[in-house]
Amino acid sequence: MREIPEPMAAALASGATTFARLWRLARRDGAVLGFTDHDRDLVVSGETYRAESGMTASAAEAALGLAAGGLDVVGALDDAGLSETDLARGLYDGASVTLSLVDWRAAGAPLLLFAGVLGEVARERSLFTAELRGLASALQQPQGRLYQRACDAELGDARCGVDLAAPAHRAEGVVTEIVSARAFRAEALSGRGTVFTRGRLLWVEGANAGSTSELRRYEGAEAECAETPAMEIAVGDAFTVTAGCDKSFTTCRKRFINHKNFRGFPHMPGNDWLTGSARADGDNDGGRLV
Repeated sequence: MREIPEPMAAALASGATTFARLWRLARRDGAVLGFTDHDRDLVVSGETYRAESGMTASAAEAALGLAAGGLDVVGALDDAGLSETDLARGLYDGASVTLSLVDWRAAGAPLLLFAGVLGEVARERSLFTAELRGLASALQQPQGRLYQRACDAELGDARCGVDLAAPAHRAEGVVTEIVSARAFRAEALSGRGTVFTRGRLLWVEGANAGSTSELRRYEGAEAECAETPAMEIAVGDAFTVTAGCDKSFTTCRKRFINHKNFRGFPHMPGNDWLTGSARADGDNDGGRLV
C-alpha cells in the first residue's frame, strides 16, 4: 500500500486540483531531463521540470505481485527537450524513468508513482509516443543459454575471446563518396576481404557522430549499412568499424581461428533429421552427425 504524506493527503481531500505530474528521464550517458504536465516550469529538489513539452500520460495500473506494469506517454518534440534526432540515434534507449506527483503550490517532496525504463518509442511529425515499462518487466526477459547451432556469445566479449582491437579486426576510415542513403565508399575498407560483413560501424565525426550502424555488406571500397542512419551520410564523415560474425562454426574457425571458444552446438541434429525415418544403416546410432 502506498503511503501518502499528510500534507499531500490533506490537499487531495480538499478537492482542489493543485497537483502536477513530473517525468524524470536519466539517460545512460548521464544526461537528465525533467518534464511536467503543469502550465509552467516547476523546480523540485533542485531540478527543473519543463512544461513546454506538453507531456500527457495514459492511466497507470499497479498491483501486488511481480506483474509488469506500464503506461504510455505522449509529448512534443523540440530541440530544447526531446529531439527527433536524439531519439532516432538511440540516445534514450533503456533510459530510466520516474513518474511522480507533486503539489505545485509548494513544490515539496514528490510522491513516486512509477519507476521503470523507456521502452518502444514511436515518432510522427512533431510528436512522440513512448512506452514506459515497469521494473518487473526485466523478469519477463529470457534467461540462460539456448540449445542451438549458432553461437550465443557476443563477438569480442569474455566468452568469445576475440580481440576486436587487433588491426586485423578493426579499421578507421572516412567516407569518400555517397552511393545511396545507406551506402558509401571508403578506401579504408578496400582489400579487407569479408571480415567486416555484419560488423559494427561507429560514426566518429559528422551528423551521426556517436551512433552505430551494422554493415550489411561491403565489396571492395563500397559498404552498405543494414538500416538508413538517422542523419544523412556526408563525404568526410569519419568512422571506426570492427569485425562482424554470423555466429556460425565455420566463420568462427576460418575467419577468427577461434573455434575452441565457440559457444554453440554445431553438431546438433536439424528438423530434417528429427522428422526422418530411422534406418538400421543410417546415422541414427546416437553419434555426432559430422
